[in-house]
Amino acid sequence: MNNLFVYCEIEEGAVVDVSLELLTKGRSLANRLKCRLEAVVVGTNLAGIEKQVLPYGVDKLHVFDGKGLYPYTSLPHTSVLVKLFKEEQPQICLMGATVIGRDLGPRVSSALHSGLTADCTALEIGDHEDRKAGVIYKDLLYQIRPAFGGNIVATIVNPEHRPQMATVREGVMKKEILSPDHKGEVVRHEVKEYVTDTDFIVKVIERHVEKAKHNLKGAPIIVSGGYGVGSKDNFNLLFDLAKVLNAEVGASRAAVDAGFADHDRQIGQTGVTVRPKLYIACGISGQIQHIAGMQESSMIISINNDADAPINTIADYVINGTIEEVVPKMIKFYKRNSK
Repeated sequence: MNNLFVYCEIEEGAVVDVSLELLTKGRSLANRLKCRLEAVVVGTNLAGIEKQVLPYGVDKLHVFDGKGLYPYTSLPHTSVLVKLFKEEQPQICLMGATVIGRDLGPRVSSALHSGLTADCTALEIGDHEDRKAGVIYKDLLYQIRPAFGGNIVATIVNPEHRPQMATVREGVMKKEILSPDHKGEVVRHEVKEYVTDTDFIVKVIERHVEKAKHNLKGAPIIVSGGYGVGSKDNFNLLFDLAKVLNAEVGASRAAVDAGFADHDRQIGQTGVTVRPKLYIACGISGQIQHIAGMQESSMIISINNDADAPINTIADYVINGTIEEVVPKMIKFYKRNSK
């Protein structure tokens, strides 16, 4: 009762990274709340799934293994979570801000009349004072995300309704095994008690998943460009630099909207979230939407002709100058010193 739950997505028999990241975060939040961390896995042929989940510190794993539960469809997964949550009364539920999470989360939240905050960039536990009502709520989930077009960072709380629900994008949280030998309870539920035949009215006849063309999430070095790069031709300079550094090329939303780069290279709140060892920001102003997707980089170098660009405040090193001036010199000196 009143524990913290994480819904774990399954893709080809494996728990996806964003769910494992949420288990890691969930473990720390559960410790703070002095409650249990529980996970829910819904799919088909899930034998041995506990070996993937329990090492992240899960105290109890709910397994729903049945025909028609994979690939994901809305109705059966919604029915499973809604009935399970009515039984277990969790205080918090976390999901990935994926295609599945964005479909499932609102359905469950609506059915349970709870709140849901999408695309959170941070989760914390804290108190909230309602001064008008004169009430102090203890140990609420702070659901933190950019708001109003990224102009502010909003902290959202849900004082009264449960569960407190949030979705988080992949890469925002760290993924870390607590212990390979961690022991937890595994409960295999009878699926028929949670779903009806009408839940399976939609059947997946054929499923095609297109793999990402670029490995931005796993790249140790990223050279990223913004609107300040100036043109699509100038973006070729970033590809030249990335080639000598064995790096990937990313872009801000403004650069993508201007046609300088493809959408699948977009980094930020509406793109991908990355944690490279080195992030080279070229002509990027540093709006909150973009910073939310790269602020956890180990080292940030900003190349910008605006000394007052917001991104310079979080950069480890700032190079003041134009892309046309700086990038060719970086390529030249790197080639000379790497021989």
